Amino acid sequence: MRRQIPVILCFGFGAFMLAQFFVPSRLSIEAYEMVVDWTQTIYVFALLVGVAGMIKYHSEKISGKKAGYFYNLVTLIAVIVMAASGFIWGRGESSPFDWFFTYMQAPMQATVFSLLSFFVASAAYRGFRARNFEAVLLLLAAALVMIGRVPIGDYIWSGFPKIANWILDVPSMTARRGIFIGIGLGTIATALRVILGVERTYLGKG
Repeated sequence: MRRQIPVILCFGFGAFMLAQFFVPSRLSIEAYEMVVDWTQTIYVFALLVGVAGMIKYHSEKISGKKAGYFYNLVTLIAVIVMAASGFIWGRGESSPFDWFFTYMQAPMQATVFSLLSFFVASAAYRGFRARNFEAVLLLLAAALVMIGRVPIGDYIWSGFPKIANWILDVPSMTARRGIFIGIGLGTIATALRVILGVERTYLGKG
């Protein structure tokens, strides 16, 4: 029963959400709004479980003094300090929480995201090698788009922006729509597998 009840609940709620979307009514819309409110409540408890799991994971790393446990210690201290400052002094402007967020967390996030540019440049270097005909087309299209999207391209020739826009609106959009269709079909297939009880990984092992 411990595995059957979750499957029955998943099927019931999944079937209801599916029916509510295709057959809307006043009663179904009200029930849908109630389910959304329940989802927000479950999200709060799931967040608490996630925080507890994170604290337990880092605490075990620190107590065992495993490799890199110093970073686990820094993470744990940062979480405790941010949470304590928010509870004690609030999250208003000029509060310690606001200072930590503005002058510590935001710059660190910007630093991490700025590192992505180097990975993008490395991937572009590997992808733009003209090893075959398809790679040549990719290199040519990328060069035209890059030239057409910067001001200097318009100064060189007024046709570069038009070519770049055509590549983005026609061939690129065609490929993107094909990818979106594949994502949609995969989402539908996965949802049906979960609703029908074929996919049960959310129940855990055993």
